[in-house]
Amino acid sequence: MKKLFVTIIIFCSITVSGFAQKFAMVDMEYIMKNIPSYESTTEQLNLVSRQWRSEIEQKMQEVQKLYKDYQTELIFLSEDQKASREEEIIQKEKETQELKRNYFGPEGELFKKRESLMKPIQDEIFNAIQEISREQNLDLVLDRTSAVSVIYSTPKIDISDAVLKKLGYSN
Repeated sequence: MKKLFVTIIIFCSITVSGFAQKFAMVDMEYIMKNIPSYESTTEQLNLVSRQWRSEIEQKMQEVQKLYKDYQTELIFLSEDQKASREEEIIQKEKETQELKRNYFGPEGELFKKRESLMKPIQDEIFNAIQEISREQNLDLVLDRTSAVSVIYSTPKIDISDAVLKKLGYSN
């Protein structure tokens, strides 16, 4: 009876371990930082962003100058001139805000540019992760940088270097 009980426990533990899921972690920040095209793309996006911010800043300064000029000349202006100047200032401010939205809004030019430049890099990484997952029979791959609930993971399940190697960027 004792042998049967031990045999059943061993059989159950082997069966349960056979169904265990295999998982791994990747560090997307680490992978991205080791891909030269990501660094150049990031620099390109930063350059465009700085140019657009400068353009918006310049337009805001124009609006501020118009407002200061309006305030200094206020006592000399007729009611029609005041209304005209106020309308001009409001219109310029609206144009500046619209430009800001067009460049930096949720569907703005920066978002579209980032998506068009980053998507090929992200797709390449995703495909490499998929291939490694198939090769190693992994059921789940988590991103260490975005998985807030992961408090600790052992370095042996981190496949970031394998992904870089698969992409041709060995470290």
